[in-house]
Amino acid sequence: MLLEDLRLIHEDNERLEQAIADRLLDEPKAIRDRLERDHQIATFLDRIYTQSTRAKQIYQDSTKERLQEIATISTGDAFAEFNTRLNDVKSFHRKYPNGPVENLERAYKRRAVGEDAPVSVEVDNMFTGEEAYGRYFDLQASHEKFINLPGMKRRPNYLQYLDTFDTFEGYPRPEKMKEQYFHYVAGLAGYLEGFMKRIKPLENLERIFMSFTSEFDDAWGKGQVAGWKIGSENETKSSSNVPMTEGNGDGIWCKDCEKEFKNDSVYKAHLTGKKHIRAAEIRKNREEESRKDTEGENNISNGINGTTMKKPGLQRVKEKAIAEKEYRVKKLAAAMSTERADTKVNVERKQGMTEKERAQELEALYSEEIARAAGQGGADADEDDDDQKKSNPLHLPLAWDGKPIPFWLYKLHGLGVEFTCEICGNYVYMGRRAFDKHFSEARHLYGLKCLGIINSTMFREITGIEEAKALWNKVQGDKKTEASQSDNVVQMEDMQGNVMPEKVYKDLLAAGMIYS
Repeated sequence: MLLEDLRLIHEDNERLEQAIADRLLDEPKAIRDRLERDHQIATFLDRIYTQSTRAKQIYQDSTKERLQEIATISTGDAFAEFNTRLNDVKSFHRKYPNGPVENLERAYKRRAVGEDAPVSVEVDNMFTGEEAYGRYFDLQASHEKFINLPGMKRRPNYLQYLDTFDTFEGYPRPEKMKEQYFHYVAGLAGYLEGFMKRIKPLENLERIFMSFTSEFDDAWGKGQVAGWKIGSENETKSSSNVPMTEGNGDGIWCKDCEKEFKNDSVYKAHLTGKKHIRAAEIRKNREEESRKDTEGENNISNGINGTTMKKPGLQRVKEKAIAEKEYRVKKLAAAMSTERADTKVNVERKQGMTEKERAQELEALYSEEIARAAGQGGADADEDDDDQKKSNPLHLPLAWDGKPIPFWLYKLHGLGVEFTCEICGNYVYMGRRAFDKHFSEARHLYGLKCLGIINSTMFREITGIEEAKALWNKVQGDKKTEASQSDNVVQMEDMQGNVMPEKVYKDLLAAGMIYS
């Protein structure tokens, strides 16, 4: 039945090509839908490759089965061969009576609105919530491993770690040779490699990874890998006991005890201590073992020319394995610089959010997933609303271009702070700027007028009805008191017609400045 298998392979490949073309004509707006489409296309391409490999083997016909089948059909009694194949089909269905029939037309059909995809790709299970469908890194676990490495002096926070996770200089080489460090750097490289595969399923990543390996092998053979040259040491504190400046001032570093001393006299007294002598002996023994592993020779006589061959030390093999992982991390981080920058922005944004705002964002994401699972939002009338919810989950104000303003600008202007004005009918104003502006707007002026208040200038920052009434009554009372006091004052007039209070008139008259 090789010919039937060959025909089925060609039919399947044609349907796969049509399915890929149908999906490429559509460009989903949501990142989740784009990833689902790309992973489906990658699955179809893998199936085409597998089918084509099988078809090539049939065409090559190394066992001559295809030629024998063609000869059987083309020569002899055609009806006898037909009956034989028909009996084989009937016997198969008698053996498996309830076997499902594969519908090739529907197998690769595009998903309709509210309908489950025939080819299911678990995109939701590929990414964590922190990764947001491949937009950001999730290096929390790697960060925890890094700050707990033996001999690690610095403890960067997560945001600082995102800037320096591909920088390996400054970490002592003896500490790098420990098993914990190898597991850390291997896990980091594995995560970045897997992350790239998940977000770029249609790219030929294997070729890129192979180029990383070939570039590293070439650099390693030439001794050009930074920090891993034979006989070189990392330029760190542990290289030598020399005076150095770090942090608060000058000091002397003891590489045996890994401790810093502020002045030379204390350092010299420390050298005679039992603790330092014991640490120096341990370090010396460790260096001798490392030198033996690195520079040890295994003289092997070749029996022909009497020459000897050098066997590379196990230490150098370990160094190459660790250096290869570090090199791969640097290359992968450079290839995904956009995702790295977006991750830093996202971490800074979340650090500036309150607990209430984080809860609102999670609620918006959950409601979006529930609506998607229920098949809602498929109509054209609802697509704009869904897109707006996805792009503006925090309901930020819109800028002049119709897009939400940046979250840092939202926080800068305090637009998340609510101000309630009772005079305006308990209307809520978002942000200090809108609150200050509303005192001169029609709504607030109308509310004051309803309370019988005419002069609104002195009523700024007054939002309560009772408080405004009390202030207005006090202002009216002060005006009446001032008017009554002015009415009781005796007015005098001098020879030039100047009117003044009686007391002032008498004082000026006594001083001889005016005449009666």
